[in-house]
Amino acid sequence: MTRTLPAGITVTVRVPASSANLGPGFDTLGIALGVYDEIVVTTTDSGLNIRVEGEGADDVPWGPSHLVVRAIERGLQAAGVWADGLDVLCRNVIPHSRGLGSSASAVVGGLAAGRGLAAKFDAALAYDQDVMVQLAAEFEGHPDNSSASVLGGIVVSWTETDRPDANGLADHHVRAYRAVRLEPHPSLRPFVLIPEERSSTAHTRGLLPDNVPHADAAFNASRAALAVVALTQRPDLLLPATADRLHQGYRASALPLTTKWIERLRAAGIAATVSGAGPTILALGTSEFPAELRELAIADGLRVLEPGIAGGVSVD
Repeated sequence: MTRTLPAGITVTVRVPASSANLGPGFDTLGIALGVYDEIVVTTTDSGLNIRVEGEGADDVPWGPSHLVVRAIERGLQAAGVWADGLDVLCRNVIPHSRGLGSSASAVVGGLAAGRGLAAKFDAALAYDQDVMVQLAAEFEGHPDNSSASVLGGIVVSWTETDRPDANGLADHHVRAYRAVRLEPHPSLRPFVLIPEERSSTAHTRGLLPDNVPHADAAFNASRAALAVVALTQRPDLLLPATADRLHQGYRASALPLTTKWIERLRAAGIAATVSGAGPTILALGTSEFPAELRELAIADGLRVLEPGIAGGVSVD
């Protein structure tokens, strides 16, 4: 039975950005990055009041269809509670449509807010991180970015489609999303080079072929396995561990500046990849970003940041 929350419960959520794929780990590997959106939610007697500051303030709907609002409602529903009214403030810092998981962060932040409101009402209503991983991935259909924002650090995620539904119907299966967190090597340092232009995940994903050569699939399987070793134990292997043949080459024509900088950085011995669907470039290393490359990147219109590796979403 759904319980209604009283007015006046407030939570503040801090949710990190993320980068997915990390080269060969298409739709599987992700990393949480220390760029954060903040969401403040208060229950009210009735209605919906939403304000958006910062990134996307002029681009996103300020109403019930807003992604954060939809996620809050899903989080409340999962906890078995409801609110007659909500006041929602979104302070957005994560760049939109740049391959840094802004939509996944919005979903995770909203779900965490819903869970947090329920937990302040009754601590027994709080569900665990596995449920958060599942609910967040349901919004996008794959758990790489969202799981990184939930769990923090580096994540390996996967999908299972052989679980019967809640009624036990053998011919009706539910897609289950799973993820585990890996502890990054203490010397690992991520850098992001962010272009001004945006990209569409739907468009860049549409550039991928339905079939790939067996040799390329085998190549990526070996490099994805090696990436787990490089990211957690052997950062000296980052350059070969971030090589890819499954997705970046097919997207290259749509991301000319991104492609140019990945090639330039890798030629300099820096493990660089497309961050998610782009156009941001993710570079992984253990030392300072070279000053001369930073200057060239800025001259090309790129913002160069060292965000650090983040923990998972937090609620106060």
